[in-house]
Amino acid sequence: MKSLLITGDRSGSGKTSITLALAALLKKRGTVQTFKVGMDYIDPSYLAAVSGRPCRNLDNFALGDGQIRGIFAHGCKGADIALVEGVRGLYEGAEALDDTGSTAAIAKVLDLPVVLVVSAQSITRSAAAIVKGFQAFDPDIRIAGIILNQVKGGSHREKATRAIEHYCGVPVIGAIPRMEEMQLAMRHLGLVPYREGAGCGDFDERIRTITGIIGDHVDIDRLLALAKEGTPSARDTLFEPAPEQDIRIAVAYDEAFNFYYADLFDLLPALGATVEQFSPVHDRLPESDGYIIGGGYPELFVPELERNDRMREAIHDVSRNGTPVYAECGGLMYLTDRMVLKEGWQGRKTELSGEMCGIFKGETVMPAKRVVSYVEGTSSKDSPVGAARFRGHEFHYSGVTLDPSTKYAYRLSRGIGIHDTLDGAVRDNTLGSYTHLHPVGSSEMFRHFTDLCRSRR
Repeated sequence: MKSLLITGDRSGSGKTSITLALAALLKKRGTVQTFKVGMDYIDPSYLAAVSGRPCRNLDNFALGDGQIRGIFAHGCKGADIALVEGVRGLYEGAEALDDTGSTAAIAKVLDLPVVLVVSAQSITRSAAAIVKGFQAFDPDIRIAGIILNQVKGGSHREKATRAIEHYCGVPVIGAIPRMEEMQLAMRHLGLVPYREGAGCGDFDERIRTITGIIGDHVDIDRLLALAKEGTPSARDTLFEPAPEQDIRIAVAYDEAFNFYYADLFDLLPALGATVEQFSPVHDRLPESDGYIIGGGYPELFVPELERNDRMREAIHDVSRNGTPVYAECGGLMYLTDRMVLKEGWQGRKTELSGEMCGIFKGETVMPAKRVVSYVEGTSSKDSPVGAARFRGHEFHYSGVTLDPSTKYAYRLSRGIGIHDTLDGAVRDNTLGSYTHLHPVGSSEMFRHFTDLCRSRR
């Protein structure tokens, strides 16, 4: 098996579009397994779509080295090529003086060669200085090749290529021209999730166009020649099959709620749970021993969510009956009394308010202060996920204001949460938080949740 990592010199370098296209092109040569560095849902939705396999996230803030190797080895089963997309610039991470949470950390843990995407807009010889600096910054990183982006023409490409190969000793295997078609549709959290964009207007055609452009301007044979060869192995064996599937967990999954890490759907069966998906927008609530409502964009479907009153009432009833419910971010928003979209948000002429499930007394307002942060904290022992130390992340533009009597299961030492470093609102056996947890990094919390579901049967 061949494996390599694609990263950028900065955010906006073009690595996402380039990696997406490379995954599509490499699929023509074999089975491709994709990975995404960082706690992110949007890019993995694209990579999974073009590869035909679940994309898996790797982040050494939320995961230990053994867990990273375990996820990588598990994901690579049956694959011919592993392609890892970095996050932001190669060395960007959670801290200033170490590589925690960075692409560089993952490259070192997995010993992967790095292909660096360099935005060459308005520079030629200076591109070599950028590459030289990246090489010198951490000698343990193996920058094996360069892809130039935002190249204006033949002379621009030739000068930048000659400079990099002469001064840095690494090959330039591609030069992408500056073209409008290389841009993907954007929205307030970044790229539109693939599930939402697929089949809409020229969206699929735009992806095909990008793939064609990359195919014309990147040498795929030279790219593969740079890859590491060998089957990955790991000491940590993840997702051991449970002796029996004795409980059922229903997971909300539709156009409003689709922010999940792929490993969740391996972990739950390993914990003895059969997984059933349902749609809060379209369906009736299925009978289950527990429910998970992940993040997404429920604010874009307020009328539809309000209109499905049988779903909202059913979720309210099962929560009050003590059935365990776990909700993250968008799921938390859905469990409040109402969601309010302010006048002016995304061009709204008037304010819009929609009734939600009413489990937590209070409301969600869009927009509010932008919050993007790693999260670290502890959970209380009497919560649906038990006592634990955890690491995760939060990313939202909404604000949730709950009744002062609300109880919280999480106390954060890093991050903001719902209110003043308190997160994880709890009522009965329902927990709703802004914190997103990685299912492998927080596997014991999910084990406690499934055990609670089992005990309530």
